[in-house]
Amino acid sequence: MADSDPRTAANALECGDPAPWFKAPAVGGRPDYAFDTVAGRHALLLFFDSAARPEVAQALAVVARHRALFDDLDASFFGVTGDVGDATAGRIGQMLPGIRFFLDPERKISAAYRAAAEPVWVLLDPTLRVLAIFPLDQGEQAIESLRTEIAARPLDSWAPVLMVPNVLPLDLCEQLIAGYEENGGEASGFMREVDGKTVLVVDDQHKQRRDWDIEDEPLRHRLAGQVRRHLTVPIQRFFQFRVTRMERYVVACYEAGAGHFRPHRDNTTKGTAHRRFAVTINLNAGDYDGGDLRFPEFGQRTYRAPTGGAIVFSCSMLHEATPVTRGKRYAFLPFLYDEAAAKQREANNAFLGDGLGEYSSKR
Repeated sequence: MADSDPRTAANALECGDPAPWFKAPAVGGRPDYAFDTVAGRHALLLFFDSAARPEVAQALAVVARHRALFDDLDASFFGVTGDVGDATAGRIGQMLPGIRFFLDPERKISAAYRAAAEPVWVLLDPTLRVLAIFPLDQGEQAIESLRTEIAARPLDSWAPVLMVPNVLPLDLCEQLIAGYEENGGEASGFMREVDGKTVLVVDDQHKQRRDWDIEDEPLRHRLAGQVRRHLTVPIQRFFQFRVTRMERYVVACYEAGAGHFRPHRDNTTKGTAHRRFAVTINLNAGDYDGGDLRFPEFGQRTYRAPTGGAIVFSCSMLHEATPVTRGKRYAFLPFLYDEAAAKQREANNAFLGDGLGEYSSKR
């Protein structure tokens, strides 16, 4: 199957192919925009060599005429140019929401999309699979196809997640909440790849949560036993994966008015690539509003396990914790993996940034 992967094959992309992911600086925006986080909405890309060309300028004028379509909710537009002068000359520029540009002077992104030879439009679905490809002069047709796809999209579909009740008993849930309140929590960051190293970043715009790291060994042992006893068989049965390792013993707290975690994946850095399944075990499912899990690639449906219950999902899935609007949400949040992934984790420890060696061993 690897030889037919469109990201490595020499043939052009076609309908149904997974679109290549990339990270690149967005003109006037994030210096490390992660394209995989676009999932959950339709995306229209335009690959071109220079906006100074009249025919490219005409194509960009099509985008401008349909500006209202690109709202970052149903759809986003991404222009990829090989001419760095397009930005300095003001021929392109970020217009939020919905319109972003990337500089691609070495044509690496364009080459990944097999679009380096000539300008093309590429339309992607919310799971970042190719829907259609149009030549440069068919911008209006690309826009019309985008409108049709948005109108035809089902409101929601079920994400491939596993919900398992009764993983932790109620007394243990209460003990973990009490432990958090007694010990307090620290601002919880997230992993990001910077200059080839996995570093811990704190950014309240992206994630706002406080965590209590459990250091009590008997308590950690009990938690590991509950997860092993109640989750390993369902994961083996429904995902055909044999869990042997667990990472991280933290109680997380999302508070009303602030608590959230924007769409992300849990295994996109070298320091987190070993993670196979994420687990969210709710400790007080009925005491708050908001704060549910959402998987944008599958629509706006939200998921919440009962108190003591777990939601298990692949770390490769884009997911978010929606804002808490009332009360506090407490959860126990381990990651699960196996022996092959343990070897991968050990090999990738060399790529951990300063101070993350202790973080890795503790979690």
